[in-house]
Amino acid sequence: MESYKNKVLQATSFIDKRIKIGPTIGIVMGTGLGEMADLMEILEEIDYQDIPHFPVSTVQTHKGRLVFGTIHGHNVVGMQGRVHFYEGYHMRDVTFPIRVMQALGVNTLIISNAAGGINPLFSTGDIMLIVDHINLMGTNPLVGPNEDSWGPRFPDMSQAYDKELMRIAEDVALEQKIRLQKGVYVALSGPSLETGAEIRFLKTIGADAVGLSTVPEVIVAVHAKMRVLGFSIITNMNLPDNPSPSSVDEIIAVARRTAPKLKSIVAGVISNL
Repeated sequence: MESYKNKVLQATSFIDKRIKIGPTIGIVMGTGLGEMADLMEILEEIDYQDIPHFPVSTVQTHKGRLVFGTIHGHNVVGMQGRVHFYEGYHMRDVTFPIRVMQALGVNTLIISNAAGGINPLFSTGDIMLIVDHINLMGTNPLVGPNEDSWGPRFPDMSQAYDKELMRIAEDVALEQKIRLQKGVYVALSGPSLETGAEIRFLKTIGADAVGLSTVPEVIVAVHAKMRVLGFSIITNMNLPDNPSPSSVDEIIAVARRTAPKLKSIVAGVISNL
């Protein structure tokens, strides 16, 4: 069976032949956030299905396309859509795009998602700067043989999210008069959303927002020694004492309404790098 490393190298080689300039910044656009690609002066677009071994997204609003271009003079690759563990993919498939970014020369990852709010001080439509995370997905993308050329066997996760990038993001949000919350993101496997009892538990262990993605990509990015900046758009509030059912369509609508603010913050961060 072909090795995982060889699959990454084949995908990278295919992309290398299509692009003119290698990216140093990667952006992962979460549910409802694919239009963040509007930030870029796009030079090349490649559908996931055309790239050897690249996983293809099956979730609505996830276009399944890599876009290459520039933002404020920086070379960027953006993922319009991701794949999720709950789609039936192996963790190594979920994080395959991050490995390809690493092979292409990306050293900074900006990652976003749609999340449910747990902190009662949050409101639907808020943007949360991810300061830390809790992995409750039941597995880890680094399980299995370690590729020493990619990163250490036991990567330190005590500062997974880059403090300097967070400081820049806070400064940009303040300058732009955009309210930026801060908090801990917890990842579950999904696809079912959380029960009231589960939300009470997650709140007790220190989570401010909950979602079904992001943490696997961040673990691999840290393993790859990338600087990471993460954002959650709070698309619904999970208040167990006042439960309100959430639909995917409503979550996507909130993400799309809030996306322009997040785009503005991300553009400001990149301009300050």
